Amino acid sequence: MIIDVLTLFPEMFEGVLGTSILGRAVRSGRLSVRVVNFRDYAANKHRTVDDYPYGGGSGMVLAPDPIVRAVEDCTRSGPAGRRRAVLLDPRGRRLTQEIVRELAQFEHLVLICGHYEGFDERIRQLVADDEISLGDFVLTGGEIPAMAVIDAVARLLPGVLGNAESVRAESFAGGWLEYPQYTRPPVYRGLAVPDVLLSGHHGEIGRWRRRESIRRTLRRRPDLVDWSALGPEERRDVEEICREEGLPVPGTEDG
Repeated sequence: MIIDVLTLFPEMFEGVLGTSILGRAVRSGRLSVRVVNFRDYAANKHRTVDDYPYGGGSGMVLAPDPIVRAVEDCTRSGPAGRRRAVLLDPRGRRLTQEIVRELAQFEHLVLICGHYEGFDERIRQLVADDEISLGDFVLTGGEIPAMAVIDAVARLLPGVLGNAESVRAESFAGGWLEYPQYTRPPVYRGLAVPDVLLSGHHGEIGRWRRRESIRRTLRRRPDLVDWSALGPEERRDVEEICREEGLPVPGTEDG
């Protein structure tokens, strides 16, 4: 996969792209990230990329020409396969694991980092295929959201993670938060590892993990539960755990 990042601050990406899993993905050739300063596409002698908003108001707005030309240049030099240009903007759809899986299917992503009071609307109309936000809060720019998208997408690319099973088991992969994890020692400061995890009985361990994933989700993120999508066994587990915890059943008349 090739990811182009259009930003005013390319230096912010140096450490992120050179270390840990992302660094290995880049070095192995499974991921290529090209960081582009879209100020280089400004046509005026001062290389300005923003201007005052029509109609008045505080702050500055990113002008269309530098970004549109930068996206077009990235498109010409990128792969011919499936491509998506994404504005990182607080008005976009909130990033979820489902959206990450969707983005991982493309061969070429163009991530456009917003700043100031946002983008001239014509950027959306001319070159943007999507708009994504990290959540219901405002950051100083789109660089941190771009890093989050790159990291989340890269983990789903074939061969990037050493253990593909870890992707299937982690939070949100199956609609549930991940179950509690433990390692040695078996008892630490009076807190013991659950007996079932020491039993060696893989069937019981699997059932415990599934129920604890459901329990954690019901406690922390009941909004994630889609009752209509649950199978019969999951429905039974949800109902039992809700009774144990004194919680309403999400997606039913009681919840």
